[in-house]
Amino acid sequence: MPRPEGILALLDSRSFGSIWFWVILTLAWTLAGRRILGVPADVIAGAIRAEPGPRDDPAALTLLDWLSLTLPRWRVDRREGPVLMGLGAFLLTTLAILGFGYGLEMAQALVLLILPFALLFALELRLARRLRAVLAQAEVGMPVNEAGLRAARLMRRHRVVIVAMSILAVALTAFYGAIWMIVHPFGH
Repeated sequence: MPRPEGILALLDSRSFGSIWFWVILTLAWTLAGRRILGVPADVIAGAIRAEPGPRDDPAALTLLDWLSLTLPRWRVDRREGPVLMGLGAFLLTTLAILGFGYGLEMAQALVLLILPFALLFALELRLARRLRAVLAQAEVGMPVNEAGLRAARLMRRHRVVIVAMSILAVALTAFYGAIWMIVHPFGH
């Protein structure tokens, strides 16, 4: 049976001084902005450039097709939501207590890495709910170009939020990591 000291020693490994932590942080935020709800950025950009008119623009149709394929994955049932939120809150609270209460560097780094992505996940669920409404309107008669443009604008606005969150999260993590390294030059 593993001893608690061994598990705590693993969590206390150097995070802010490791190049791998910074590579993972940068890579995670880079990949977060590449796709919105699984839809590539170039599909969204094409739908924004769609011209209004009587004919359905292929770019708007492509975006609506992507949404009809990806949005069902972003549906959280009424019973799943509280369980998912409870598990996430438990995980983040446990890491925060270990990190900021007991001073474990790895737990602090994980909180700074996971917490913004938890907020981003909540925003993406909200965006998916809004896009489902747009898709439902398109199915009952809204012109395809208008529905595609409306969906693309919502997704572009969400991408701006992702970029702002990524800049803020990386800057705050770098600032906190620098302070940690100054205060704990030898990792203790």
